[in-house]
Amino acid sequence: MPALLIAEFFLLAALWGASFLFMRMGAAEFGPLPTAGLRVGLAAAFLLPAFLVKGVWADFRERAGAILFVGLLNSALPFALFAFAVMHITTGLTSILNATVPLSGALVAWIWLRERPSKSRMAGLLLGFAGVCLLVLGKSGFDASGRPATDNTALTLLAMGAALLATFCYGMAASFTKRYLHGAHPLATATGSQIGASMGLALPTALLWPAQPVSTSAWTAMLAVALLCTALAYVLFFRIIARAGPSKALTVTFLVPVFALLYGAIFLAESVTIWMVGCGVVILCGTLLATGLLKLRWLDSTRYPQQ
Repeated sequence: MPALLIAEFFLLAALWGASFLFMRMGAAEFGPLPTAGLRVGLAAAFLLPAFLVKGVWADFRERAGAILFVGLLNSALPFALFAFAVMHITTGLTSILNATVPLSGALVAWIWLRERPSKSRMAGLLLGFAGVCLLVLGKSGFDASGRPATDNTALTLLAMGAALLATFCYGMAASFTKRYLHGAHPLATATGSQIGASMGLALPTALLWPAQPVSTSAWTAMLAVALLCTALAYVLFFRIIARAGPSKALTVTFLVPVFALLYGAIFLAESVTIWMVGCGVVILCGTLLATGLLKLRWLDSTRYPQQ
């Protein structure tokens, strides 16, 4: 890849890695739903000038319903779920779970769009699922005697479940976009989806707005996650797709946990365990196989049995 494209690639990974840190800082004072609402609202306001680009407004108007709906799936729900997750588990762990997004996308495409995976991709789905299970078991709180989890552990597992549900929302959004928004202008989808997400979260944000004054640091974190990690990141992402293709753009997901773990360790003093890293490697390998970026040719050379 050209040097500029590589720089944009790493910048995008760094921005998305920082989103977990900023969400933690914002959600601590705003709460999960207002955090998500502010994030998409500010991002939508920042992206509005995109409608001045030739063809963007016309494309949005033609597909407004589908674009607004995909904003709920691709931004409103997952942002709220991740904002809840980072309040109860580390940002590094949340980012590792976020790395299963391509895995979820492949699974949803298989079930919904009937895109039957090759045997190599099937192995990747199973390997990635095993990695997630190992990661969850490492946080389950059960000992060798099978004693039940504590309340704190139950909340940890709930937060991990919320993060995984968020990745499933991304997978649903990807398949929905492929089926109903094929050929749509990327800026129309990016801007319109943030508007749709803002509409969906407006009422919960207003009802759950914090009663106490919010600190300047929390507001700064929200501005950063909205303008840098959402609006600017979307622009970079679509630029990379246009110049390198979706498959190469997708691999940015694998670098995000590296930056998130680094930020969490430096700014939040979060610990990074060998178990987390090991499970992250298993999930990474499974995702590479499930998305077709890595292939087991000896496995794909055998055919499925005839039905």
